[in-house]
Amino acid sequence: MKRTATTFLITLICAFYLLQLINPDIEQKLFLINKAILNDGLIHGVGAGEFYRIITVALVHGGLMHLAFNMYALLVLGNPLEKAFGKTKFLAVFTISLIAGSLTSLWLNPTNSPSVGASGALFGLFGAMAVVGRKIGVDIKSITVILGINFAIGFILPGIDWHAHLGGLIGGVLSAVLLLRKRV
Repeated sequence: MKRTATTFLITLICAFYLLQLINPDIEQKLFLINKAILNDGLIHGVGAGEFYRIITVALVHGGLMHLAFNMYALLVLGNPLEKAFGKTKFLAVFTISLIAGSLTSLWLNPTNSPSVGASGALFGLFGAMAVVGRKIGVDIKSITVILGINFAIGFILPGIDWHAHLGGLIGGVLSAVLLLRKRV
């Protein structure tokens, strides 16, 4: 069986969720936060020099349903995008989207507002799919509807970091456009 980057990401994120279940303290060590005093009484966050949190936010999730929805989206979006871009460029789109989502979250959210999950990167994959979809035979209208529904949910349900979604979407669109130009 061929190992894909999509399968690797799903396995990695699910493994960290299992670690989070075994040791719940891991969430506070990995979630995205600008600056706050956490359970150990010390100041933590990106603003305190913990820049790794910009990436590790994707490894922790706020429950099994959160994980399941994100991993399903990664599976559905990741496989065709990985075929379209190749493993390395797909990982670049995922990573750029994750970083863009995290930075937007840090910029627009309150300083002490924690965020968890891979959805910033996943919104980036939605954006990349919108860019490359016609070339690989994907119905762009359905992607737009799904994207709209997910954005609406972010405004309706409390606790969803729509800032990360927006930043990830922009990061995914821009990285896909740039990578497609270089692919010629």
